Amino acid sequence: MFTLAALPHISTRTMFNALTTTALLSVASLSNAAIFNDNLPTDKDAVLSVGVNVMAVKSAYDLEDDTEVNVLPGAFYDNNRFYIRGAQAGVYAINDGVNQLSAYAKLAGSEFDPDDANGALQGLDERKSSAEAGLSYQRRTSVGGIRAQIGTDVLDRSGGNTARLTYLARITKGKLTVYPSIGFEYHDADYNEYYYGVSDEESAETGVDAYKSNSSVNPYINISANYDFNDRWAGFANQSVSYVPNEQYDSPMVDSRTEAATTLGLLYKF
Repeated sequence: MFTLAALPHISTRTMFNALTTTALLSVASLSNAAIFNDNLPTDKDAVLSVGVNVMAVKSAYDLEDDTEVNVLPGAFYDNNRFYIRGAQAGVYAINDGVNQLSAYAKLAGSEFDPDDANGALQGLDERKSSAEAGLSYQRRTSVGGIRAQIGTDVLDRSGGNTARLTYLARITKGKLTVYPSIGFEYHDADYNEYYYGVSDEESAETGVDAYKSNSSVNPYINISANYDFNDRWAGFANQSVSYVPNEQYDSPMVDSRTEAATTLGLLYKF
């Protein structure tokens, strides 16, 4: 008889990565399957918007200046087959106007530069942002959309996994479109350990208390707005705020209960 006890030990991270990889391959193959003939046709008139964004990020880390300002490129495009939304790109397997299932890749993770930290934290190791790949499913309804995502760190910076559940709405008035959303983001223990944990070695070298983190759930709210000045130019703004739960806040690297990002951008439509 086959039993679970007969299986060799497999870590949660290994199982998650294997399942995600299998799911991504399945999405790629299903995108060409005849069962999805009800998908929306390719939008040959889809508009590509590219531009520049100024982003101010308020970090939860204990830094000398906890707000960092960056100037970044941005792009938006969706032709019902693949899409680009800022720092995220994806390919649809299902897109019938109500249901959307896609495989995606995006920039993800936090950044901690010890040179910018306060006191003994300057002796800690650097934490780098990474790239995430995963699956996204969205269901559109008459009162908004529900989106569920799972993703994994493909650069193995943290080796961690994340999941998100979001409610999204769309409000349009003339040339202004507003997209409010609210949701929860799950970070597993590997993710939190990399970005918020302090190893025994780091503690011995710096005097900072050692800290080992567990998995967490971070509530967040986000509001985006797009204003069309004319047929070619549009303005873009985004504000997000995330609550830092105890699993992250209790880290000696952290001194704030919130993280926030404010983005202002200008887009040109081709």
